[in-house]
Amino acid sequence: MNEAISGSNGYGRGGRPRLVRNIVPGVHLLQHAYVNCYLLEEDGALTIVDTAHPKTWPVLDAAIHAIGRTPADVRAVVLTHAHFDHLGFAHRAQDEWNVPVHGHVKEQYIAAHPYRYAHENPRLIYPIRHPKAIPALFGMLRAGALGVRGIVGLVPIVPGEVLDAPGRPRVVFTPGHTFGHCALHLPDADAVFSGDALVTYNPYTGATGPQIVSGAATADSRQALSSLTSLSDTGASLVLPGHGEPWWDGAASAVAAARAAGPS
Repeated sequence: MNEAISGSNGYGRGGRPRLVRNIVPGVHLLQHAYVNCYLLEEDGALTIVDTAHPKTWPVLDAAIHAIGRTPADVRAVVLTHAHFDHLGFAHRAQDEWNVPVHGHVKEQYIAAHPYRYAHENPRLIYPIRHPKAIPALFGMLRAGALGVRGIVGLVPIVPGEVLDAPGRPRVVFTPGHTFGHCALHLPDADAVFSGDALVTYNPYTGATGPQIVSGAATADSRQALSSLTSLSDTGASLVLPGHGEPWWDGAASAVAAARAAGPS
């Protein structure tokens, strides 16, 4: 079931925030201001994957209640990486809900300093060269992209481990976008959260289709392209990216398309 969530501060891609319930059983997609986060549901408990923007906080609350749960059901937050547009409400989840926030150890510095991260290309050239990206830029700004608070106390995740959290995602190390970026594989659901290791909407160019994120936000595009092998190796039928629409044609085809697109 797809539904718009109203009464929030900010705008989702194409308009209001959007909740897609049970995109596969037990996985709910929440889109807000050009960023995706996910709710994993198991036995009445929830894991939040990525934390979008600060103004996604009331949107998340509405989504949690829309699926018949309450914030008290949230047991964990897991970050694919700690860029500001995936860290937005992590501080509030940690502080107000007393929920642990998990991420790779190499994300600890970015988590504490969300605007200090390695990137290959100057950021300011992209809106000039790619005017299609301007709506995403302003959508993110309206959603609080410049007001993200850093966090400390990130609970380390280890490549290959199955997390003791609702949904029990398996950690897949996919560095390049950031040096500690991790995807999360759900073997039973035949799905993988690709984070920004592979997206289907690039907020720096406005381009759609499987690709890696532009060098404005990617630390090492060559490494990012190499890490796509780990996504393909999951064999997942469904790719759930950090930006853009889900990819239903399998991780292998998404990876092939992303490699063909190359860096930007």
